[in-house]
Amino acid sequence: MELYLDSADISEIKEVFKLGFLDGLTTTPTFMHRHGITDIDGTIVELSKIVPVLQIEALGGTAEEIVAEAHRLLDLGLDKKRTVFKIPASIEATRACKMLRDEDIMVNIHLVYNLQQAYMAMAAGATYVCVLVGRMQDQGYDALKLIEDCVNVVDHYGYDSKVMFSSVRHPEHVKNALELGAHCCTIPWRVMKQMNTNNFTEIGTQQFVAHTRQMTMKVKDVMRPEINPVVKTDATVNEAIIEMTKSGLGVVSIVDNIGNIAGVFTDGDLRRHLKEDGDILNKKLNEFKLYEPVTVDADELLKKATTLIKEKEIDNIIVSENRKPVGILDIQDLMKLEVLE
Repeated sequence: MELYLDSADISEIKEVFKLGFLDGLTTTPTFMHRHGITDIDGTIVELSKIVPVLQIEALGGTAEEIVAEAHRLLDLGLDKKRTVFKIPASIEATRACKMLRDEDIMVNIHLVYNLQQAYMAMAAGATYVCVLVGRMQDQGYDALKLIEDCVNVVDHYGYDSKVMFSSVRHPEHVKNALELGAHCCTIPWRVMKQMNTNNFTEIGTQQFVAHTRQMTMKVKDVMRPEINPVVKTDATVNEAIIEMTKSGLGVVSIVDNIGNIAGVFTDGDLRRHLKEDGDILNKKLNEFKLYEPVTVDADELLKKATTLIKEKEIDNIIVSENRKPVGILDIQDLMKLEVLE
């Protein structure tokens, strides 16, 4: 199924066609009016240089006027092999279609609302027969049945026309177009972006990213070495609180006289000790029982750190090198990287 963008927003069009696989662009005077475009001819020429195939309006009250307008637009420098003229369905449109097709100029008979209009367009040799599905459904018509009928007529009688599914309002319309065998679908960028959105895909992608980071990144790649609150064993509780406050974390490493890790003091420890004894600020840390802290080597893979944090149900883990603290890995650091499941 051919994929067209339906738009008149120049900046949007330039961005979307960087995708590299769209077949072309459909646009309308209404779209241009909405975007405040006043130089229609200049815009058409600009668009013709951006997109592979450009489908634009050729209006007129008679077949001769329609053909003359198509020739006028081609004279602006458009390539007839890359330009399709859109003509609203009518008896004059079918006559103009035949005249243009005899010159090997491509035509899209659009604003088709019933099978009879579609048949006349096909018989006249229209390159595209365009059904405005969204508009028809707004008015209570069974547009999907009309698309199906048009496709069946093309297939049964062997017409060269392509059935275009247009006035797309949501991704479900694109699914309808594919299921019904439409040959072409023209879609607004808003809808096109939604077509690649799926919650399960996002969850799966996040898992792949998380596992890859856990298996390829080292702890030292994630920790912030500038945040490394450390106090000695003879420091007071008040000094430990000051270091924690400076770091913005609820933990401080405790080291012995040669700088090796001797313990850890956390905001949880502070609350417990305050409950037991309200006057502890001037007590030294070595007056309390110091427990062996959970540590991880800076050269360990991130998977080791995430496993420890989950198993121990802790928010911080001390990063060490040769038993000396070199930083603290905080659970928020891991959450920002989206490596915790």
